[in-house]
Amino acid sequence: MVDEGLAQKLATLRPATNDRFIAGLQVYVVGGAVRDALLNLPAGDKDWVVVGTTPEAMQARGFIPVGGDFPVFLHPRSKEEYALARTERKSGRGYQGFTFYTGTEVTLEDDLRRRDLTINAMALGATGSIIDPLNGLQDLQAKLLRHVGDAFVEDPVRLLRLARFAARFSSFSIAAETEQLAQQLVADGEVDALVPERIWQELRKALNTQAPWRFIQVLESVHATQRVLPGLRYDTRVEQALHQAIEHDLDSVQRYAVLCGASDNALALATSIRASAECRDLSQLVSVSLSHAALDAGASAETQLQWLEQLDALRRPERFKQLVGALRCYRPVDESLWLLRLEAVLQVDAASIARQYAGQGAQIRATVQAARVVVLSSLMAN
Repeated sequence: MVDEGLAQKLATLRPATNDRFIAGLQVYVVGGAVRDALLNLPAGDKDWVVVGTTPEAMQARGFIPVGGDFPVFLHPRSKEEYALARTERKSGRGYQGFTFYTGTEVTLEDDLRRRDLTINAMALGATGSIIDPLNGLQDLQAKLLRHVGDAFVEDPVRLLRLARFAARFSSFSIAAETEQLAQQLVADGEVDALVPERIWQELRKALNTQAPWRFIQVLESVHATQRVLPGLRYDTRVEQALHQAIEHDLDSVQRYAVLCGASDNALALATSIRASAECRDLSQLVSVSLSHAALDAGASAETQLQWLEQLDALRRPERFKQLVGALRCYRPVDESLWLLRLEAVLQVDAASIARQYAGQGAQIRATVQAARVVVLSSLMAN
């Protein structure tokens, strides 16, 4: 039973009755938009499914074909994506190893049965009624992540999505039988067919949730961590640091650096999953800085300056600020003091010194260094 307020919210998702481009078509909004409306969460992009028609008929209505493996079309006016209802059959390794079928006899229920989790397998039609053949609403109310069918083991991306939804909906548990299928997926080697770009895409989304550690916990529970994120060090210290990153409301780049910066080879890890350049660089800086003497109590001005220069902080102060924020998740770091130190060093007039000792490169460098040490020493004395 859907209450009146929720019914009104669901009504905003329904296909428009005055849209001439879809008039006469069986059109449904499916998946995440329906799920999030039922959870009273902000609506994201709508996924539209069209039942009982052909690619030729869609193009005759003005829809623009954009699909590769299966027919997907852009609405002539809104540019939203409309996919024909389809079934899929396993034909090879990995998430690309599927053959799709989109005949006019494919029903909405057929399309919903190929989805990953029951909470993502609900639809809403023009009448406003929820089509829920797999009891997704029941699992949503029970806060349970449950697979749709045994085909879950055929697509390794479903493991990543399960982990990501566990991070997004942190109060939800995973059905025991779903975890068993995830373990089977790993044991069968399907997980090894994951492409780096998809791993990075799902990890990035998980890092933007309020419980990103659950993404790793799911991988750990099915023994997939090293096959998905090779070289990641994940222990109590890292998990606690990740909790700190959320508490301090760090951005996603910093969260990645906190997660991966304690690994033995952060650069290799970032390269293996095609992480963004920002994430790769910051995680590597965390890695080289975690045990740096400059962060020790009583570190000399010379050591502090060495660290600032090693990090290229004088030319990239914003990145340095990101780094300090990430490091304080692991060890006591006075963020405001370090930013004050950087500002003091930046105030040294290197251009004036260069004019004073024009043509004397070694003297310029030595004088600038000495001036910077003086200002840092002055801060320490005060």
